Amino acid sequence: MTSRDRIVLVAATSLALVAAVGAGFWWGHSHGDVPVAPQAGTQATGRKVLYWYDAMNPGQHFDKPGKSPFMDMPLQPKYADEASDSGIAIAPGLRQDLGVRTVVAKPGSLASTLRVPGTISWDLRQERVVSARVDAIVERLYVKAPFEPVRAGQPLASVIAPTWSTALAEANALGGAQSAPARALRSASRERLRALGLPAGSRSQRGGSITLTAPINGVVSEIGVREGQAAPGGTLLFRVNGTATVWLEAAIPQAGAAGVRTGTPVTVTVDALPGQRFAGRVETLLPQVDVGNRTQRARIVLDNPDGALAPGMFAQVTLDPIGGAEHPLVPSDAVISPGDNPRVIVLGDDDAFHPVAVRIGRSGGGMTEVLSGLEGGERIVASGQFLIDSEASLSGALDRLGMAGTRGHDADTAEPRP
Repeated sequence: MTSRDRIVLVAATSLALVAAVGAGFWWGHSHGDVPVAPQAGTQATGRKVLYWYDAMNPGQHFDKPGKSPFMDMPLQPKYADEASDSGIAIAPGLRQDLGVRTVVAKPGSLASTLRVPGTISWDLRQERVVSARVDAIVERLYVKAPFEPVRAGQPLASVIAPTWSTALAEANALGGAQSAPARALRSASRERLRALGLPAGSRSQRGGSITLTAPINGVVSEIGVREGQAAPGGTLLFRVNGTATVWLEAAIPQAGAAGVRTGTPVTVTVDALPGQRFAGRVETLLPQVDVGNRTQRARIVLDNPDGALAPGMFAQVTLDPIGGAEHPLVPSDAVISPGDNPRVIVLGDDDAFHPVAVRIGRSGGGMTEVLSGLEGGERIVASGQFLIDSEASLSGALDRLGMAGTRGHDADTAEPRP
């Protein structure tokens, strides 16, 4: 037989086999003998199927069989009779090999100490402004540079202001009068000086000029005029800030602001003054939140008797807010999916591991408050919990918690590959 004859024979045989298979399928289908692919919720063996899953990605559930969209392998059925309420049992020796470690969830309060940055500024309640309420000419400046320290009553400048000079001369002339009409005029002259805005402590000099003095002890933070300058009414001449106390504005995270109140004690350290600590108190929590970093400013008053603290200094602030109610505390790393239906793995009295849904609160110092789901005293898996959680997903324990959605919002609608 030639090669051509052999090829023709093989082709004819193949066509005959295909025709036979097709005829058999038609015959079986017409008589109802062809097996039908199992649908969701059933299996050819009669066992109920909860869902199908990929063994390499057990958290993704499918409602029908097929090939995994992740791996080129068939999906595996999860049978209802495989789901168990007995938890995940792991032999003690294997726990040690897997690095499973448990801790007791003890009731308590989180360490409420807050450490936040802050900036020193002037205490504006001690700020005083020396201004010209009438037209004047600056004859001489006794303080010529900003940030010079001054004492109350110290001369700041001499000005020529005819309106002030006339009113001040009149008040001085009536100062020693004894008659009743003169005393009435003396009171009127003082009221006139106040109305004209002559700064307290000002005194007249020969030649008609007036010396203006510092109203408080502090620092001249701003000088608004120079010698020989005309100062129309309303001109700022000097700004004087007291230094006995300063303000510290600290940025408090929103999570910690609830425990900060008026009078909360603080301890402050300043980079420019290493080794020194300053005690203070919270004066008020400002009703404004920074939308950029989600912090709220606290105004803190610090004593500054020697003037060591200056505006603009950067500071580290330690606050001791009011403690909150006690709740079971667990390591923050023990919480699985902290942002979406959080849960922890609990070692039960039956020596098996169970996932437990919890509602969490604040976190700090590596610990997290559990507001509900735990009572305290439970043994919580602090390491190796993700291995147990994966096994719990396969065993159906997470479904019984109502947590199928935690494995992905679209898990129920996922489609396997044909």
